[in-house]
Amino acid sequence: QVQLVESGGGLVQTGGSLRLSCAASGGPFSTRGMGWFRQAPGKEREFVAAISGSGGNTTYPDSVKGRFTISRDNAKNTVYLQMNSLKPEDTAVYYCAAAVGSYAYTSTRNYGYWGQGTQVTVSS
Repeated sequence: QVQLVESGGGLVQTGGSLRLSCAASGGPFSTRGMGWFRQAPGKEREFVAAISGSGGNTTYPDSVKGRFTISRDNAKNTVYLQMNSLKPEDTAVYYCAAAVGSYAYTSTRNYGYWGQGTQVTVSS
């Protein structure tokens, strides 16, 4: 059973930066694609970033491309999300997810394991 624990959320002003971390345990890590999703109140969970098991492939939606960077350290079983130039519309609970396969998946249905989420609030 894979367990994921996110950290690094908080309150930041518009234009600021945060780095989220997600520590994985309980199963193979380097063979799994990893992703970040977010959910704002009253909205559906949306894709933010994904990285393949090897770290060689990443993908982002247009809404965060150029501002967010996903990376992973397979030696530490940890995935990161560096968020720069934050905007109020980035405010949400951010979830880390682990896939069954090794690709950088963009759909929630490819992810079988989820963390508890960490709140990110961007003030205007």
